Amino acid sequence: MTGEGIPPADTLAQLRSELAQARQQISDMAAAQEDFLRGVSHDLRAPLRHVTSYGALVREVLQEQPPQVDEALGFLATMEQSARRMAQMIDGLQAIARARSAALRPRAVALTVAVQDARQALGAAAEGAAWNIAPDLPVVQADAELLAQLLVQLLGNAVKFSRGVAQPHVQVQAEPAAQGGVRITVRDNGVGFDGTRAQQLFGVFQRMHREAEFEGVGAGLALCQAIAQRHGARIQATAAPGAGCTVALEWPAAAQ
Repeated sequence: MTGEGIPPADTLAQLRSELAQARQQISDMAAAQEDFLRGVSHDLRAPLRHVTSYGALVREVLQEQPPQVDEALGFLATMEQSARRMAQMIDGLQAIARARSAALRPRAVALTVAVQDARQALGAAAEGAAWNIAPDLPVVQADAELLAQLLVQLLGNAVKFSRGVAQPHVQVQAEPAAQGGVRITVRDNGVGFDGTRAQQLFGVFQRMHREAEFEGVGAGLALCQAIAQRHGARIQATAAPGAGCTVALEWPAAAQ
């Protein structure tokens, strides 16, 4: 018999479990914030160094004879490119911050419609690929705006990294997952990457390919992970060099 005012043993066990989960979530959030700040402090410095150092070089060159003007223009072009890249990085950070802090407005979203809208949002970029979108995609509970951002990023990456192959192909499928959830997969037949580095793919400003090969600053998949986490979903990628990439979302069932 339990003493007066003391919760039953099973209630205490549940409270301890919930406390442990809360502590783990706090720990995960702190680790994610640390990774985020480390990426920001490191990666934003590279374009900034270009802007500041090349500015000094331009001043030196312009003090020389007129034939050096072409060299000065080259320095200026590098500065402009770096400044544009920094602007894209800042935009990416702002999008991630908004995704992490925005109030969620979950509702029933028809995944078929959401995927087609995301494909249309890509415009001409989506026209070069063959699309295979499953006709029976389910309805999911999600913030429609955030889900749209996530899908645009995933489909955009699939198109971008498969455009160099002879017949680019993008496939979107969904199947039932554990506990009533849905497993959504976006697969391409593009260049792929070293699968052992897949976990790094969702870090801020992480890239698997050189900027000269593919545009972008490496913030898109970090945004996808932030949106997935807000919904209690998990996101992961599998790939191999020259064998394409598959991004899988484990989307939870609607809360009862």
